[in-house]
Amino acid sequence: MKRIETLSRICQEKLMAIIRVETIERAQEIVDGCLEGTISCLEISYTNNNAGEIIEQLKEIYQEKIVIGAGTVLDSETARQALLKGAEFIIAPNFNLEVAKMCNRYQIPYMPGCTSMTEIVEALEAGADMIKAFPTSSFIGPKVISTIKTPMPQVPVLSSGGVTVENVADWLEAGVDCMGIGTLLSKGTKAEIAENAKRLRQKVPVE
Repeated sequence: MKRIETLSRICQEKLMAIIRVETIERAQEIVDGCLEGTISCLEISYTNNNAGEIIEQLKEIYQEKIVIGAGTVLDSETARQALLKGAEFIIAPNFNLEVAKMCNRYQIPYMPGCTSMTEIVEALEAGADMIKAFPTSSFIGPKVISTIKTPMPQVPVLSSGGVTVENVADWLEAGVDCMGIGTLLSKGTKAEIAENAKRLRQKVPVE
């Protein structure tokens, strides 16, 4: 059930903060800003070595107020460590079969990055729950979503990069299922993050 609940929440909220952070204090500032703007889905990137500890501490502090996952998970060893630290979903810039198996084993959503239809089909066949359009989201923009969904309308797609307050409507119209947003929701002061979160949420009401 937890897997279904997590996916439902992500798809309902449609906005996810992509966070690269080194200290729990800064992580709390970002989370508080996001929550003020009613954004509660968060990805903590494993580009930082202490990502697991950040995930564990944030979940302990905020509990069900947030749904938190691990990003930049390149291998099954990292995936397992993230799950033990409390990650509720796994995101990666690439597709890895062993990570897919690990996530399926423990019934945790897996969202691998794919750039071709062949990769997308392989990832879905391995049990991926959502496809991360990476790095194509930043390069191509909203059109990448409709391009994927024209031949395969059943594919749930997470964008990663390229979303602004001004073009959110274009992403939604293209059929995106969730939008991963970095700079707007992770840079600046808590007040600036909160303001950005509120502006984004106004454009994307929770279903």
